[in-house]
Amino acid sequence: MSSPSALFAGQTPLAVRMRPTSLDEVAGQQHLLRAGSPLVKLADPAAASASAVSVILWGPPGTGKTTLAQAIARSSGRRFVELSAVTAGVRDVREVMQDALNQRDLYGQSTILFLDEIHRFTKAQQDALLPGVENGWVVLIAATTENPSFSVISPLLSRSLLLTLQPLGDDDIGMLIDRAVTDPRGFAGAVRLDDDARAALVRLASGDARRALTSLEAAASIALPTDETADPEPGGAPTITADAVAQAVDKALLRYDRQGDEHYDVISAFIKSIRGSDVDAAMHYLARMIEAGEDPRFIARRLVISASEDIGLADPQALQIAVAAADAVAFIGMPEGRIPLAEATAYLATTAKSNAAYLAIDAAIADVRAGGFGRVPVHLRDAHYAGAKRLGHGKGYVYPHDNDVGVAAQQYLPDPLRGRRYYQPKALGAEREVQARLEKIRRILGE
Repeated sequence: MSSPSALFAGQTPLAVRMRPTSLDEVAGQQHLLRAGSPLVKLADPAAASASAVSVILWGPPGTGKTTLAQAIARSSGRRFVELSAVTAGVRDVREVMQDALNQRDLYGQSTILFLDEIHRFTKAQQDALLPGVENGWVVLIAATTENPSFSVISPLLSRSLLLTLQPLGDDDIGMLIDRAVTDPRGFAGAVRLDDDARAALVRLASGDARRALTSLEAAASIALPTDETADPEPGGAPTITADAVAQAVDKALLRYDRQGDEHYDVISAFIKSIRGSDVDAAMHYLARMIEAGEDPRFIARRLVISASEDIGLADPQALQIAVAAADAVAFIGMPEGRIPLAEATAYLATTAKSNAAYLAIDAAIADVRAGGFGRVPVHLRDAHYAGAKRLGHGKGYVYPHDNDVGVAAQQYLPDPLRGRRYYQPKALGAEREVQARLEKIRRILGE
C-alpha cells in the first residue's frame, strides 16, 4: 500500500487543485459578488449571449483574480481564452480577436479573454485590445497587481469596469485551509491540522490565498511519512503541527513593491506616523521597508524632509539627527544602517512638532508666484558697485549690530508686502521661545 505522501506525489500544486469552479466557492471579495453585481451577471449562463462589460481586476497577488475569471467562464458557458502579458505579443492578441469575431459571427458564441498581468503590456499591445473590447468581440477580464491608472491606457480604462480586490481576511484564509485539508481535490482527510498550525498558516499568509495553500502543502510534506512501512499515527491521519509550519515557511509574505502602490502607501504611513507622534507605528513601517529591501537612502531622505517639514524649530536638533542618520547609512551600509534609521525615526516621532517653517516658505512662494514681490527697498539694495550711491542705494540703512538689542527699526519687505507675516511659530517645544522672541522683534520693527 502506498504511503500517504505518495498519494499526492507529482500532482498539480494544491493552490491550483483547490481553485473554485464557481463563484459560490470563492472566498472573500463579497463586495464584488453581491446579487446583481457585474461579476455575478457576467457568470450568469442566461446572459451568455448578451453583451457584457469588460472588467479590470486590480488587487494584490493571491486575492482571486485568476480564480474569478475562470469561475465566471465555467459558470457562464462562454468560450474562455487565457493570455499572459509576460509571453503574449500584439500578434497573439490580434489572433484571439479574429477568432473571437469568427466564433461570434459563425456560432453565436461569446468569448472571455482573460489577460493576466496587463500592466506588463506596452501601449501598442494594449491598443491591440481596443477593437475587440469596443466592438464586443470579446469580454475582457484583465488582472493587474499595479494601479491601472498608471499602467493601463486611458481608452481601455474608459471601456472597462475597474474592480478592486482586497486581501483576504483571516476567516477567509482559515476557510480555504480547512477546505483543502478535507476536500477530495486537496488532501481528502489524509492529514490533520492542529489549531496552532492553522493559526500560524493564517498569520503567515498575509491575506494571500495562494501563499496559504502553498505553505499548507509544504507543511503537509513534512508531516506526511515518506517511508511506506512507517506506522500511521494513533487515530489515523498524521497531524500538521506548528513546528512543521515553521520548518516549511520561513517568514510572512511581505506586501511591498518598490515600483508600485505599496512603496508609496508604506512610506506615506511612515511619515504620517512620525508626524502623528506614534513611534511604534513608525517603527513598524520602517521595518516593513527594510525587510522589503527598500533603498535605505530613500528612507533617510524622507527622514530629513520630515525633520524640516513636521518638526522644524520646535526641535532644531531633529534635522541634525536626520542628516547624521543619512550620513551614517551611507557610511556603514546595511544591515547595520537600520540602527541609525531607527534612532532617527524614534527621535523624530517623539519630539515636539511644528510645521511653521514649512507653511512660511509655501506662503511666501505663493505670493511670489502671484506677482506679489515689488522692488527691494532702496536702503537694502547693494551699494558696493560703482555708481550705486548716486542711485541712492543703501541710503538710510541702519546696521542692526549698532543697536543695543541687535534689532533696528526699519522696513525690510517690499512696499506691496509691508506687514505680511509668513512665519507663525507655535508654542511647542523650542519654538515656544522663538515665538516669544519674535513678538518682541516685530514690535521693534513696527510690524
